[in-house]
Amino acid sequence: MENLIFSLNATVPIFLTMILGWFFKKVGLMDDRFVSRMNKFVFQAALPVLLFEDLATVDFFEVWDTRFVLFCFLATLVSILLVWLVSCLLKNRSIQGEFVQASYRSSAAILGIAFIQNIYGNSGMAPLMIIGTVPLYNVMAVVVLSVMKPDRERLNGKTVRDTLKGILTNPIILGIAAGMIWSLLKVPMPVILEKTVKNVAVLATPLGLMAMGASFEWKQAAGYLKPATSAAVIKLVVLAAVFLPVAVHMGFREEKLVAILVMLGSATTVSCFIMAKNMGHEGTLTSSVVMLTTLLSAFTLTAWLFLLKTLALI
Repeated sequence: MENLIFSLNATVPIFLTMILGWFFKKVGLMDDRFVSRMNKFVFQAALPVLLFEDLATVDFFEVWDTRFVLFCFLATLVSILLVWLVSCLLKNRSIQGEFVQASYRSSAAILGIAFIQNIYGNSGMAPLMIIGTVPLYNVMAVVVLSVMKPDRERLNGKTVRDTLKGILTNPIILGIAAGMIWSLLKVPMPVILEKTVKNVAVLATPLGLMAMGASFEWKQAAGYLKPATSAAVIKLVVLAAVFLPVAVHMGFREEKLVAILVMLGSATTVSCFIMAKNMGHEGTLTSSVVMLTTLLSAFTLTAWLFLLKTLALI
C-alpha cells in the first residue's frame, strides 16, 4: 500500500499539471501562439539544459559499472527495434514515428529517480541507468522522428544529409554531448553556475507538461485510441516482461534491478511530445500515450515491484 501511495503521489501531480495546461487554455490564460512559444523554449533551452545537468553532475569514474550500463544500452536498443517492427503493422503511417518514440522512451530521469529514492533513500543505480539509456533515447528519437515524418519523402541523398544535419544540430543532442564532455573532463561547476543551470532545467518538466495539456485535442485523441492503448501496453507491460527475466538471469538484483524496472516500465516522458511537435509531427498520439502511461504507471510499477519483492529479488 505504501508503494502504491508513493506511486500515486509521484504520477498524479504530473497528470494534473497537464490538465492545468488544458484548463488555462480554456479560460484564456494561454493561446495557441503562447503554447507554441512555450514548446519552442522547452525544446531549445530548458530540456537541453536538463539533460546537460543530468549527465554533467554524474561522476563516471566513481560509480561506473560497464556490465550494467551495457545491459541498459542493449536492452534499450533492442526495445527500439522491436517497437519499430510492431509499428510496421500500423495502417496510418503518418503516426509511425510518434508510435515508436512514445512506446520506448521512459521518464527515467524524473519519475524514475523519485521512485528509486522512495525505496532506497538515494538515487541508487539510476545515474548509470541514465548514462546507458538517455543519450540513446534521444539520439534514436531524433532519428525516428526525422526519418518517419508524416510528409517524409523517399529516402535519397538529400534526405539522408538533412536527417544527419538535424541530428547533429538538434538541441537535445547538443545538451547530451556537452553534459558527457563536462563529466568526462571533471570540470568543476561553480555554485553560481550550478544554481543557474538548475533554475533553467527545472522549468522543462512543468512547462512541457502544461504545453502538452494545452495542445491536447480530445476529439483528435479519440481517433488514436487504439494505437495509443497499444503503445501504452508496450511501454508499461510488454518491454518489462521481455527484459526483466533476462536481467534476473544475468544476476542483477536490488538497486540495479529496480533501475532496470524503471528504465523498462515507467511512464513515457513528456519530452516525447515536445520533440514530436518541434520536428513536424502532430503530437496528438504522443500526448495521448503520455497521459495514459502517466495515469496507469502508478499501478503497473507497483505491480512489478510487488512481484519482484515476492520473488525476493529486491
